[in-house]
Amino acid sequence: MRIDLHTHSTASDGTGAPGDVVAAAAAAGLDVVALTDHDTTAGWQDAAEEASRRGIALVRGTEVSAQSEGSSIHVLSYLHDPRAPALLEETTRARASRETRARRMVELIAADLPITWEDVLAQTAPGTTIGRPHIADALVASGYFPDRSAAFADVLASGGRYHVHHYAPSAAVAVEAIRASGGVAVFAHPGAEVKGPIVPDRVVREMAEAGLAGLEVHHRDHSLHQRERLLALADELGLLVTGSSDYHGAGKPNVLGENTTSPEALARIEELGTLPVLR
Repeated sequence: MRIDLHTHSTASDGTGAPGDVVAAAAAAGLDVVALTDHDTTAGWQDAAEEASRRGIALVRGTEVSAQSEGSSIHVLSYLHDPRAPALLEETTRARASRETRARRMVELIAADLPITWEDVLAQTAPGTTIGRPHIADALVASGYFPDRSAAFADVLASGGRYHVHHYAPSAAVAVEAIRASGGVAVFAHPGAEVKGPIVPDRVVREMAEAGLAGLEVHHRDHSLHQRERLLALADELGLLVTGSSDYHGAGKPNVLGENTTSPEALARIEELGTLPVLR
């Protein structure tokens, strides 16, 4: 059984519609796929309808924005109640803050590379959680960069001259909100050195005390050293281990199914969650 528990659609910063992501997962030979857009469940319904048509199982999830000691991190929430206030309040606040941040970054960038907010909106679908990837798409469309990665390496880099912070709960608060909403919390790409400073083990232990269920160990941005470190940490803390593609569609090299999760880990996630896996 091939299981990929981390993908994105146009509901956040992916380039394919939710149904298209599910269709692509089925075409790639996956048996189970999770849709985990940033701070939103907007794509769940379309994904569920396509999963039913394609005969592929769907895990409904969200990638929740959080922060640790000033660094941005993400926590995957699986099978939570989308109406539960604890997580809904955090993700709603994060989305609003992200859009405010994006508007300010466009103003700063436009002083050197003329783009407008309308250019950014032209790269988004209705109801999309707007963020830096959409600014990157606008910069690419305007001919300033060849792709998203190049834009992020330059003007959109965290800590760069155009960077603006946005609200995100602490790591422990994010985990607690996920658990209070009946979800299963898995720390996304915790060893991805290319995304910023590595979160110390003590923070992971604090997250585990708050209810963290697992670590996304197998991810393209993890070196062999980081995978070994995280496997040892998961074993120490009794956390489940997942693997995922973090698929975004065009503009990023991530391939559906390039890293996968074991059936045993999925069974544990389903046991701990509130919603069922749609089969």
